[in-house]
Amino acid sequence: MNNFDTFQREAKAALRVALQWFFLAVPTGLVCGLVGTLFHLSVERVTELRAAQPWLLFLLPAAGLLITALYKITKCEGVGTNNVIRAVQSGEPVSILLVPAIFLGTVLTHLCGGSAGREGAALQMGGSIGWNLGTLLHLKDYDRRTATISGMAAFFSALFGTPLAATLFAMTIEDVGLTFTSAFVPAFTSALIAYGCSLTFGIAPTRFALTAPELTVWNAFLIILLGVACAAVSRLFCGTLHFMEHTVPKRIPNPWVRVLAGSVLVIGFSYLFGVGRYNGAGMNVITAAVEQGQALPWDFLCKIFLTALTLSCGFKGGEVVPSFFVGATFGCAFGPLLGLPAGFAAAVGLVSVFCGATNALIPSILLGFELFGGAGLELIALGCGICYMLSGHHGLYSSQTFVTNKLRAEYMSHKWRVRVKKGEE
Repeated sequence: MNNFDTFQREAKAALRVALQWFFLAVPTGLVCGLVGTLFHLSVERVTELRAAQPWLLFLLPAAGLLITALYKITKCEGVGTNNVIRAVQSGEPVSILLVPAIFLGTVLTHLCGGSAGREGAALQMGGSIGWNLGTLLHLKDYDRRTATISGMAAFFSALFGTPLAATLFAMTIEDVGLTFTSAFVPAFTSALIAYGCSLTFGIAPTRFALTAPELTVWNAFLIILLGVACAAVSRLFCGTLHFMEHTVPKRIPNPWVRVLAGSVLVIGFSYLFGVGRYNGAGMNVITAAVEQGQALPWDFLCKIFLTALTLSCGFKGGEVVPSFFVGATFGCAFGPLLGLPAGFAAAVGLVSVFCGATNALIPSILLGFELFGGAGLELIALGCGICYMLSGHHGLYSSQTFVTNKLRAEYMSHKWRVRVKKGEE
């Protein structure tokens, strides 16, 4: 009888939680799916417009001023992906005004030729929507953190069409070595619903046609060498972003002057190295590197610098698609020197640099599976693993903490976590 009573109590508790997650996941998936679809279409349209009208690059200073004013009006100055990460870590609130601010700021950045991605906006908008829906549903503090993860996963899924990788990424990005497994069902459900919304409106998921070499000992050795090189590129990418992020505001503390100065430099750099190639997200360059094996040897360096300059001066967007660009073009150029096919090396570089920059090993492997249809997955996973191991205890997001050591099977002390959080090693 006692066992039966225990079973009943556990069954009721499970049903209660399941219903709670259902009523969270459905609206989160729908709202993030619809807003994400609108955001995707907006960025796509302005990118096409800028390609057809290159003179829009000269409106970058005006766009920068508008973005600065928008963030002041919404009181979202200094708010970004790190705030969303802290919302999961400590329950820090996320303003709903971040949604229109980052939406319009990213669209303006892409319209006028700033070098940035989309997923930073996706994580911020998704996290804001999830957190505020959790508040609207009167969820407890820890459940609101799950709602934030669900929103991040849903929005990321709507943009890239990778629901499984998006879910695992949202569950692991906050604390390296810790996975919020209790959030999987609501987050994955939200991600699937958002993915369905994007498909309904005709948005094709991001996929690449890839031919992979055979899984041999020699090819595995070559991938290890590529993974080591990708770790160095990942460190360079993150280091440049953080250096510019801290240096530029100190040198030019006035945000209005900073965004104008940055605009002039972005325009000059674009005309010096090729208008359009490094502006925006650069998905066309990524596709050419993976599917055609075509990239310039200096592409990854130019993208690193222009992205760091764009974001440090006050423009909005993300760092993940630029990490795709950096990894794909570097792999495409460096891989053939090792004897690897250029296109496959670009694919390994894309996922490996993303892995090293975000410290998200399992999501990166899943991303490789969803982007490339499983082609060469073992070799891609090997490249990710090597890059993850050697990329150090730092990454794109300063709020990210390290619960476990990346090189040894041990937990990090609290003192060491604080040190790596500050960027020290």
